[in-house]
Amino acid sequence: MSVHAFQPTPEALIDRCTPERFEALALELYTHQRRENAVYRAWCSSLGVPERLERYRDIPFLPIGLFKTHRVVSFSDAPVHVFESSGTTALQPARHEVRTVQWYTQSLRSGFTRFFGDPQEWIFLALLPHYLERGQSSLVWMCRSLMEASGHEGGFFLRDWDALDAHLARAEADVHGPKVMLIGASYALLDWAEQRPRILNRTTVVETGGMKGRGRELLREELHTRLRNALGINHIASEYGMTELLSQAWSRAEGVFETPPWMRFSVRDPRDPLDPGAAVGRGCLNVVDLANAESCSFIATDDLVRIEADGQIFVEGRRDGSDVRGCNLLSFSA
Repeated sequence: MSVHAFQPTPEALIDRCTPERFEALALELYTHQRRENAVYRAWCSSLGVPERLERYRDIPFLPIGLFKTHRVVSFSDAPVHVFESSGTTALQPARHEVRTVQWYTQSLRSGFTRFFGDPQEWIFLALLPHYLERGQSSLVWMCRSLMEASGHEGGFFLRDWDALDAHLARAEADVHGPKVMLIGASYALLDWAEQRPRILNRTTVVETGGMKGRGRELLREELHTRLRNALGINHIASEYGMTELLSQAWSRAEGVFETPPWMRFSVRDPRDPLDPGAAVGRGCLNVVDLANAESCSFIATDDLVRIEADGQIFVEGRRDGSDVRGCNLLSFSA
């Protein structure tokens, strides 16, 4: 395949991606984005990395903080949609511009189906007060897309716990109806669950991480224990995503995350921002997301991760000194 013949499409990078093809696709996408993305090209040039690489391990990762200060795009026309992060108003939000939302919806629905089954089998309820108020949240977009794919009556609940309780009660009582998934920001789920404890029998609770400055940042184990105790359930599921990524990692239980075939995690030495990363260990998280074809697919985050030798992934939180969104702001000119 020649350099100029490569045209990123959701079919090639999502639908037909396999573990065996992942590294070859990532190398092609690296060449494409280095050529088309001015910020990523400047970053690679500053590191002395050539346009064409032979080894997947040599692909450099872009500091995630640049999504706050630069247009990280691999296209020249106007964006169709802009996702913005939900950090506090005192902080500059990250912006992720996309030319088409097809990448997001296709990655989301394919990934969700892989881990939880067809969205049509679920009713989706969302407790995301802060995100709804921000207006451009990719998490809100995610939940709305799942609700549309479901076809069942779900909904968002800003602070109306009475309406949430009533909807849950109806869905729990319908033993022959679709399963129920409640997706919520950690602080919102915890407030609701501990003030209105109950027993849930047919509902999967998914926390999306982070206290967003609403209180002490909890370890995931502590958060899950408190939610399990308040809701009478055995397991809490989790979603890992961010404004700068168009794919999600999911945990069905015990905080063990899995990624779809077009997404890969590695561990970076926290003391070395240019470390290409390792497949096993504990440190800062590097992410490759092939669905980010219109921006940058190679992102160095400041979230902490532990990857075991058997491939189990544990996202442990934010690195000390990172902001509320988990990003470390780096200076860079492009």
